[in-house]
Amino acid sequence: MQENKRILSYALTSVLALGVMSGCATQSNTAKAPESKPTAMAQAMAPVAAAQPVAAPTQHYFLVFHENGRIYPIADAKNYLAFLDVDELIYTRTRVGAGPAGETIVFGIQKAESKDLAKPSVAEQLYDGKLEVAGPFYGEVVKDGRFHVFGTWQDFKDYLVNKEITYTFTEVGSGPKGETVIYAMNKKTSKEGRPVALIEAFKQFHQVK
Repeated sequence: MQENKRILSYALTSVLALGVMSGCATQSNTAKAPESKPTAMAQAMAPVAAAQPVAAPTQHYFLVFHENGRIYPIADAKNYLAFLDVDELIYTRTRVGAGPAGETIVFGIQKAESKDLAKPSVAEQLYDGKLEVAGPFYGEVVKDGRFHVFGTWQDFKDYLVNKEITYTFTEVGSGPKGETVIYAMNKKTSKEGRPVALIEAFKQFHQVK
C-alpha cells in the first residue's frame, strides 16, 4: 500500500511537470518577434521615385496690323485676347514711325515689364529679333480681318522675312467672330494634310467650337 502511494505521487508529479513544460513551450512558440527596422544605410540605398519632367512653357507672340494703321506686337496671351476684345492695352511702349512702312509700333507689355524702362520687354525683343525661341511656340498675326496661325517659331520667322506664307491651310469663317483662319505650314507639314493639332490649338486658345 505504501508502495502504491509512492508510485501515484510520482506519477502526479511527472504529469504536473510535463504540463508546465508544455505551457512554456507553447508560450515560446507563440511569442511575437520584435519588428526589424531598416537601417540608415538601407534607407539611403532604397530607390527614389524619379521626378516627373516639367513641360517647358509655350512662348507666345502676336502681331496685330490694326485698321488704324498701327502695328501691335504682343507677347502675353492674356493681354492679346483682351486687346482683341476691347481694342485697348493697359501697358504699352510706343515707337513712332518705326514700322516697315513708317507705321507706329505699339508694344503691348506686362505690368512687371512697365516698371523697368531700361529693359526691353519680351515683345520688343521678339520684334527686334533679339530673342530666340527654343521651346514650344504659338503665335498669330491678325491682318486684313484674317487670323494667320503659327505653330513653330521658324514658320513665324519665315513669315516675318518673306511677308507671306508659302504653305497654308485655310478655313473660311472658323474664327471667333466668323473670320477666315489661315494656318501656316511648311514643306514638311504640308505633306501631312489638315493640321489637326494646330487647328485644335487655335480653337482652344479662342474657346471656339
